[in-house]
Amino acid sequence: METVQELRQQSTADPRASEGAGIQAGAYLLELSLDWIVRRASENIHHLLGESHVTLIDEPLGNFVQAQALHDLRNLFSRLSGSTGIARAYAVRLTDDRDRELYDVAFQLSEGRVLLEAVANANEGFGQAFGSIGGLIDGLSGTNGDSLLEGGARRMRALTGYDRVTLFLGDCRAESSRGNYPAPADLDAAIPMLIGDTEAPAVAVFPREPDDKAIDAALMRSADMSALRGAGVRSVMRVPFDGGEFRCDHRRAREPNLEVHAAAELFAQLFAMRLEIERLRAAD
Repeated sequence: METVQELRQQSTADPRASEGAGIQAGAYLLELSLDWIVRRASENIHHLLGESHVTLIDEPLGNFVQAQALHDLRNLFSRLSGSTGIARAYAVRLTDDRDRELYDVAFQLSEGRVLLEAVANANEGFGQAFGSIGGLIDGLSGTNGDSLLEGGARRMRALTGYDRVTLFLGDCRAESSRGNYPAPADLDAAIPMLIGDTEAPAVAVFPREPDDKAIDAALMRSADMSALRGAGVRSVMRVPFDGGEFRCDHRRAREPNLEVHAAAELFAQLFAMRLEIERLRAAD
């Protein structure tokens, strides 16, 4: 096993800045073993936990996170175990430092590891996004075909506040947009679920491991943003559902909001149910 000094030298002297996995600026990432030992950490983690990323490696997360927060997160994780879903917790105080911000946390299982991501709490009124979903879905009653797809795109844009929402469903697409973009949304682009700013530099995850696959599933992993910038896109939210995907684009940078993303996922699931109802009616 490498010593802390060897790891520190790798962090400060390794010239391979473009290699390995990364996380977007403004987000934090921990890759944990199943018993919550820190295996990797984003190199900005000191802003979140007050400790260097080097110090955290091979240590229990409980050494750096206050007991109540750890207890709540592990209870949530126990309900997630065995699933492929994403668990979220909002307005969490991770350390005993009362001057630090509250954070929203998302975690999931990936390649036998626990991926824990955190962003500053949006502080925009918890539950507002979820409270509007019922009315948005009800507004789709009585629609079908292209009208249903267009209505889904418009309502997703109303829910999320992004400038453009494109709905991809098989060979069909529907778009709701505030103004024009230089290029249409590209479903084939391999981008993460949430992008806050396509112009912001990524943060490396330490130790840097180019072949690591666990972090590929991170909601806010780094990626090549050049095509998005060329298309006039500064921030993105992807919302896949069974059979399709909503792609939300924005012309300005937006802080990733885990609650809005969770609400968008719920809307997409209910929309998929509406699509299935219409399919069954058409088959009768």
